[in-house]
Amino acid sequence: MTNTLVVGAGSAGCVVAAELSADPAHTVNVFEAGPVWPSAAAMPADLLDPGRLPVGPESAVVWRYPGNIVRGKLIGGSGAINGSYFVRPPAADFAAWSAAADSALWSFDAVLPFLRGLETDHDFGTAPGHGTTGPIPIRRTTEPTPVSVDFATRCAAAGFAEIADLNAPHPEALPPGREHGAAAVHPGETVGFGRVPLAIADGRRAGTAITHLYPALARPNLTIAAATMVTRLVSRGARVVGVEWARGRERGTAYADRVILCAGAVESAALLIRSGIGPEPLLRSLGIPVVRPAPVGQWCTDHPEIGVEYPGPTPTASTVALEYVLELGDLELRPYTPMFTPGLRRLGVALMLPESSGTLGLVSADPAVPARIDQGYLRAAVDRDRLRAGVELAGRILGRPPGTVDDAWLRSHLGTSQHLSGTCRMGPADDPRAVVDDRGRVHGIEGLTVADLSIVPVPLRRGPQAATVLLATVIARRHRV
Repeated sequence: MTNTLVVGAGSAGCVVAAELSADPAHTVNVFEAGPVWPSAAAMPADLLDPGRLPVGPESAVVWRYPGNIVRGKLIGGSGAINGSYFVRPPAADFAAWSAAADSALWSFDAVLPFLRGLETDHDFGTAPGHGTTGPIPIRRTTEPTPVSVDFATRCAAAGFAEIADLNAPHPEALPPGREHGAAAVHPGETVGFGRVPLAIADGRRAGTAITHLYPALARPNLTIAAATMVTRLVSRGARVVGVEWARGRERGTAYADRVILCAGAVESAALLIRSGIGPEPLLRSLGIPVVRPAPVGQWCTDHPEIGVEYPGPTPTASTVALEYVLELGDLELRPYTPMFTPGLRRLGVALMLPESSGTLGLVSADPAVPARIDQGYLRAAVDRDRLRAGVELAGRILGRPPGTVDDAWLRSHLGTSQHLSGTCRMGPADDPRAVVDDRGRVHGIEGLTVADLSIVPVPLRRGPQAATVLLATVIARRHRV
């Protein structure tokens, strides 16, 4: 029988499968709902080009959910279709994570060796807190596009300092009490603009399919099933012993000593609920037998984002979506290099530490019916105030005052950064919001672990790719102990 069955070959699943199968005596079987190519070289060109974001209406490699939410549905997951942004969460985020989990395993000091071991940083690899021998190649743009250069120039003119390394263990911060207009910052928060650390190798997007799973696929103890959706977990009492799966018209059951969910913040939560692990009233309303009441989907978070558009030149070449960002505490300003609206450039204003939270639920036990996600954006007045301050700051940087930015304006321009997390929140067993423990093990269920962005218990100040790869690495290695 298989030792470990991994559900999902996305950003986290590729890491977990590669880590566990490094032990020749440990058999690993991976089920991926989307396509899997025989080699990295066989992947379509638009999946290898970091300047392409294949998420539009024509894309066949994404999950789609109401509210314009998309996630990668292919080997490599969302990390195979993202902008290659690979910025670490700051130390303050790990302090909050550790506190929420009630565990020192997620403190900054505990995870820093893992962060170092993951990377080969071609710019700062020999600097403190960095690495030169890891699987993920990190680079920063050396020839930024005109729109990025213009943004950096404007940030400097507005009085912001340039941060050489956004992945430094302790990037520069403003002195306590300093403010930039209405956008107040607090002691210890990062403030400044800098080049985005990017996961790119030889001009190709270096997601974890490229860096982790494809190099491991020749191992005889590792198998992967493509276009195979896990529809339900199989339980015997309070222990998960396998999964039911569907591939076209074919149906089957696979058994394993342990199942690790790496299907992402939406699908991991949906699979738990379909399998009877979730809020009891929801399970009963859907006619799903209750295996274990759990607060799956009762809390989640994302980064609300507003795109401030302004006239600008059409790009002359394809490049990564973000070459620079400006960080202002809990705000991140993003000068996008692609043109999403003809004739208009876009400066994204993202709120990275929202107080408002959302929920995820199912409207049907049928796996073909997408989950329902309520982001809960802007319910808290402080979130509206912070985004308003960010939009006004964007206007000052661009030299284009936005006019009246009231609550109605914010809601009419609101979008998402596509960074959903926390649906299977980490925490101690006595935390009524917690689904998993500090090692990703589902409370009250044997043989079941979750190792993806769904378990992160706090909002993160940075985009989630680096955090996802980190947590998958940490959980896989602790699983082997």
